[in-house]
Amino acid sequence: MGPPISALPASADAAPAPVTPGRRRRLPVVLAVVLLLVLAGVGVVVTRPGPVAGWLGDDAGSGSKAAAVTPDPDPADVLAGPDANAPLPTADGVRAVLDPLVGVAALGSRVNVSVADVISGQTLFAKGADDGTVPASVTKLATGVTALAARGPGYRIPTRAVAGAKAGEVVIIGGGDPTLAIDKKGYYPGAARLDDLAAQVRTALGGATPTSVTVDGSVYSGPVYGPGWDDDIPTGGSGGAVTALMTDGARRDPSVDHGAAARFAEPDLAAGKAFARLLGVPTDTVKRGTAPAPAQAAAGGTPAPGAELGVVQSPPMIRMVDIMISESDNLVAEALARQVALARNQPASFDGGAAAMDAQVAELGLPADEITLSDGSGLSRRNRISPSLLTDLIRLAASPDHPELAGVFGGLPVGGWSGTLDERYRNTPGTAAGAGSVRAKTGTLTAVHSIAGLVTTADGRLLTFAVLTDQVPGGKETAQPALDRITAALAGCGCG
Repeated sequence: MGPPISALPASADAAPAPVTPGRRRRLPVVLAVVLLLVLAGVGVVVTRPGPVAGWLGDDAGSGSKAAAVTPDPDPADVLAGPDANAPLPTADGVRAVLDPLVGVAALGSRVNVSVADVISGQTLFAKGADDGTVPASVTKLATGVTALAARGPGYRIPTRAVAGAKAGEVVIIGGGDPTLAIDKKGYYPGAARLDDLAAQVRTALGGATPTSVTVDGSVYSGPVYGPGWDDDIPTGGSGGAVTALMTDGARRDPSVDHGAAARFAEPDLAAGKAFARLLGVPTDTVKRGTAPAPAQAAAGGTPAPGAELGVVQSPPMIRMVDIMISESDNLVAEALARQVALARNQPASFDGGAAAMDAQVAELGLPADEITLSDGSGLSRRNRISPSLLTDLIRLAASPDHPELAGVFGGLPVGGWSGTLDERYRNTPGTAAGAGSVRAKTGTLTAVHSIAGLVTTADGRLLTFAVLTDQVPGGKETAQPALDRITAALAGCGCG
């Protein structure tokens, strides 16, 4: 993980560091050190190719674990580390480059932009920067930051099994882990597994035979589909019913590759039936209900109603955020929004999650009047976020004052290389400079296209940017290249 680190992040329960008052702050940044710090602090081993390792600041030749790890390839040509001594672009230089690009017809009549220097916090370009705009999946940056702030990077979501009120009844209690797998063939690497939970239950029951399964998803409340979602989202494969118990992100077939996939209409019951099969219980016994309160153990060692029979834990929050951002996973996003709600003692619902995220943003010292959310995934057209709030959010996550937030960077797609940017910045004229230099979250809904993240200039200066458009006349075939030309222009210039 790089050089020895003498300090670890504060506990997730620790009070947040004080924030300097003011509409826009200048946040000093030691990005590579902060990222290493947060990863080491939660004990997460992250496997990543050489280019990203170079960006994170790894030194393969030092540290106690270096001898056991194959050195990463030289990352000099892709994702080189930012140079704090690189010349700062001027606002006039950036404006000269971007003005012709933000006004193109392909982006429509509402193009709101913020560009800032990460180290100094200086605003370099602003056009409608403080205006609330439909962000689409760029919302997930706010979801990731607020989840890491509320829960801490090492928090894991439990899925528990307890004894039911009736003899032989097993209650499985969903804690909101969308990555839960049935067995080793699950969709998400490193996920908790129902077969492990079933094995624990059999051991706890001794010779007793389970006879029925009850699914308790009562930690969640409210509708399973989000407000402001397009009509085709519940069945279109990119979204689905949000329940506290599900397996493989509600996918019917976990072997399906990234992207849209057929989902269970009732993910909680589907997971309950999978659990019943693992226990040898007829699936027609599976029903919804609530777990009994723990009672005094019965004579003979039989587990009392409510007694815990087993528990499995999700991957740590830092990994969940990584999955959500790198794959733009909507159901993981909604689960993380509900974790923010639970951490802040709000109902784990769409409304509760959105309100909790808004409140967490304010607690971090950011302008909460520039964010109004209805969900955590960005599928809702009711969401509004300003570009300047996004660039503030990114700078705050890179600040040494908040090392617990740095996990939001690990999953950012890389231009021409990974995630939702894998096929971009390759063959479109005017975008080549962004390959390997742009690291960003994208967003797409009909007539809505957005991108926000980080870019290293030709001089080695690290900038943060957000470009949001929500009145696009055409499709992604014209809108995305236009967005890519904006970010590639930042990558290709010194803008002095």
